[in-house]
Amino acid sequence: MTKPKSHFACQACGYQTPRWLGRCPDCGTWGSLIEEREPRGEALRGGREERGPYAKPQPITEIEEEAESRFSTGITELDRPLGGGVVLGSFVLIGGDPGIGKSTLLLQASANISRSGRSVLYVSGEESLEQTRSRGKRLGAWSPDLYIASETCLEAILEQVEIIKPQVLVIDSVQTTYSEALESAPGSIGQVREVANRLMHLAKGRGISTFIVGHVTKDGSLAGPRALEHIVDTVIYFEGERQHFYRILRATKNRFGSTDEIGVFEMTEAGLREVPNPSQVFLEERPLGTAGSVILATVEGTRPLLLELQALVAPSLLAVPRRTAMGVDYNRMSLLLAVLEKRMGLRLGTCDVYLNVAGGLRVFEPAADLAMVAALISSSRNLPVDSGTVLFGEVGLSGEVRAVRHVEKRLHEASRLGYCRLILPRGNRERLRETLNLELIGVRSVEELLESLFPIKN
Repeated sequence: MTKPKSHFACQACGYQTPRWLGRCPDCGTWGSLIEEREPRGEALRGGREERGPYAKPQPITEIEEEAESRFSTGITELDRPLGGGVVLGSFVLIGGDPGIGKSTLLLQASANISRSGRSVLYVSGEESLEQTRSRGKRLGAWSPDLYIASETCLEAILEQVEIIKPQVLVIDSVQTTYSEALESAPGSIGQVREVANRLMHLAKGRGISTFIVGHVTKDGSLAGPRALEHIVDTVIYFEGERQHFYRILRATKNRFGSTDEIGVFEMTEAGLREVPNPSQVFLEERPLGTAGSVILATVEGTRPLLLELQALVAPSLLAVPRRTAMGVDYNRMSLLLAVLEKRMGLRLGTCDVYLNVAGGLRVFEPAADLAMVAALISSSRNLPVDSGTVLFGEVGLSGEVRAVRHVEKRLHEASRLGYCRLILPRGNRERLRETLNLELIGVRSVEELLESLFPIKN
């Protein structure tokens, strides 16, 4: 009898080697190489029964264009990062920290979809039927077309799909699901890759819209191989702290829409509640007349948002001053600190500097530079910025303020919430025709920003 072949695979990056090593040569992780058996014949064939008939190659000029068919999940803030709804036969991965609300959101969405006349099979590998039923009753996820299964074996799940023939399939989670064709443990590199490939063939071959839940590691990356993100059509991440009320749903990959859209939710006792007006929610508890607090006008996809950006600059007692950035890019903060020291003469080298976006949202667009600079100047000089002022603009290394996109959307959002004074790049100000009765102040450099923030009174 032939001895089954095996190899050692890194559980962090997927690197494979024929012998065991203490440290992965590819990603440098210690103790991550685990022995895995080579797949048997049925796994090597890749689930032929889920593929459907072979597709005959055709000239690209003769392929008929099909209308993209979508349906709503009944949750607007989920439809937004999906590109406007769920595409038939799509394969969607939802990742996030444990307890952040992935299962809650998918159970609520499954109930809404089943009420619209589509059958849904929700497979939980981490909860029993009774636990899922109890949670569904608490969330109001009650529908006769919503089928619940507690199963971790992929072959058993596929049998249930053949019996029920659902239009939507939810797997919670891919790390707990295993295939009998492999001898490795659930959650290993081989199992995750095999399960994802089989489910992908099922989704494409049968036209079943499939959602899979993926856990993340301590550093925030998806547990399992990075190849999992390349297999699926859409990757959505849940952002936010478990101690905070608000959750951000962000698409990092979407073959059927934009990757810039976000959905905003509030975690309540009855589940996740949509936040249709996040700007007002994020600014509700903003302290007035406080140095280091400014309002930033940012754009996520097609949605304009007003956020509070906070800075704290204080003398340091450490040999190396501390620099902390929460919600903004750390490298960008370091760059702006260097610009302030070089171009404006601010002595920040002996100060601790902290930057934070209130509400737990993350902002990485360059248009946040001007608000970051204003917050740092305000805190370092202990002078509060006028509470009715909104800022946006990109700052260059020479201290110049550069124009940004989506200016009209930012203006409309500021006007809608009652703000009347905006500081923006001079290049954007000169191109604007509609001002919405707002006081628009265009600046070319950080020196002009200082004069606009704290004008000298005669």
